[in-house]
Amino acid sequence: MRVALFLTCVNDTLYPGTGRAVVRLLNRLGVDVDFPLGQTCCGQPHYNTGYRRQAEPLAHRFADVFADYDAIVTPSGSCGAMVRELYPRMGRRAEAEGRGSSLAEAVAKVVPVTYELTEFLVDILGVTDVGAYFPHTVTYHPTCHGLRSLGLGERPRQLLAAVKGLELMELPGAEECCGFGGTFAMKKADVSASMGRDKVAAAVATGAAALCTADNSCLMHIGGIIRRQDEDIRPLHIAEILASTEDEPLT
Repeated sequence: MRVALFLTCVNDTLYPGTGRAVVRLLNRLGVDVDFPLGQTCCGQPHYNTGYRRQAEPLAHRFADVFADYDAIVTPSGSCGAMVRELYPRMGRRAEAEGRGSSLAEAVAKVVPVTYELTEFLVDILGVTDVGAYFPHTVTYHPTCHGLRSLGLGERPRQLLAAVKGLELMELPGAEECCGFGGTFAMKKADVSASMGRDKVAAAVATGAAALCTADNSCLMHIGGIIRRQDEDIRPLHIAEILASTEDEPLT
């Protein structure tokens, strides 16, 4: 199986450690991972702001860069949802507008083999115990794209439950949005910040040492509020927890 890491813009720019954690985790499970240097933004910010046609060249580029891989793994539910849910829609719209089928045909090759990290682990590799060690209390926030677009369901929780030493704390109102929403956080900043404060308050109330998600875009929003309020809880991507072992613990 030829596996590629689709890191995403947010991770590449702000959270490169998440990408390293994904590679370390997959290598430990016997998976060789390529990192195609030609990858760029998937076009999600453009599409969500109403610039659908401007996002099309980015969808074409994604399809070209990742065309030869058997699996494309991303540590981002929102970018994974962009590829899986919105690329086909973009292709259909382009055809309906009389602009040909090239986009639809290009993305048809990559959409079925694009997986969010926890999907890939549970559904493709067939593992829930990845040999991780993280002796701390953790609460999990299921992000909107992972929950509603990708239907990740219990996969992240199954993986966390199998981590040695980890105690999983239930997050009140877990399915409520954290308020990030990409450009929503800029257009409706006050509402976004208020929703984020509610999410942080719920996480702090669990008494957990760490709050984890499967998407750093949401974690950036939540983590910013945690730092501003000087809360005693650590924001972490699930990949960092799963990559942690007794021999190489997360510091």
